[in-house]
Amino acid sequence: MKKKDIVKDKREFTKIIKIGKKVHNNSFVIYYLKNSIEHSRYGISVGSKLGNAVFRNKYKRRIRMLINENNSLYDKKYDYIILLRKNAINLSYQELKKEFNQLIDKLKES
Repeated sequence: MKKKDIVKDKREFTKIIKIGKKVHNNSFVIYYLKNSIEHSRYGISVGSKLGNAVFRNKYKRRIRMLINENNSLYDKKYDYIILLRKNAINLSYQELKKEFNQLIDKLKES
């Protein structure tokens, strides 16, 4: 994931969450909104209620790995915000990957 592929601005995060559509399951929520640039961008959020900074960074790294493994699955010209839910913290990486892939399939259908 390159720096140009990351949504970091708080206003953009808020805009995507408020205006965009969402798909969700027990482990993740993905908000998405069409953008005006030629590539898709991603933002990741792991709430502070889930754990300390070390824990949150660990799960952000896992989510980035999932994004990089499935990069061809996403529609281009969309911004995505991926939120981790509390139910995901008890899952192994393989289970997390399965949940994420199911959500991506759901995203393709909508």
